[in-house]
Amino acid sequence: MPATPDATYAQRADDASCDDVRDVVRLHGPFIGRSLRYLGVPEADLEDAAQEVFVVVHRKLGSFEGRSSLTTWLYGVCTRVASARRRSAAHRKESLTPEVPEMSVAATQEADVEHREARQRLLDVLDRLDEDKRAVFVLYEIEQQSMKDVAQEVGCPLQTAYYRLHAARSEVLQAIEELRNREEGR
Repeated sequence: MPATPDATYAQRADDASCDDVRDVVRLHGPFIGRSLRYLGVPEADLEDAAQEVFVVVHRKLGSFEGRSSLTTWLYGVCTRVASARRRSAAHRKESLTPEVPEMSVAATQEADVEHREARQRLLDVLDRLDEDKRAVFVLYEIEQQSMKDVAQEVGCPLQTAYYRLHAARSEVLQAIEELRNREEGR
């Protein structure tokens, strides 16, 4: 997959010195939001989850030793926050409002709908992967990190990371094929 502009930006920003939390928020905010979304945090909870990540960054940025890239370290924080949120989501209850709020419709409604549907399909496919495969797939395929950094971040040998990537790719392709068949059968 080609690098997205945001992923390329995050990689360039990683080369810049980020010794202040404001720098991390400014340079890596989009990366953190994407990572949390791809790790299964519901859209409605993204801002709160990102805030949790930034609180951890604020507390621990001074102890970041630089043994890995900053984006790898941030992804680890995102992974832990997303995992905790997914565990707590099972116990959380949402309250319904009596009326559906009115929403304005943008002029690019069709493109927006298609983009949201494509993103939701990707998230549905990623939800089928176990956490280990999902982390490797997201870091390598979506965030365009090197496999060495991916293996370091997920804490496994390099060959294990490659195996997880291969298995994740197979599961993703199978899930995409199932979605296509389902959509064609409508």
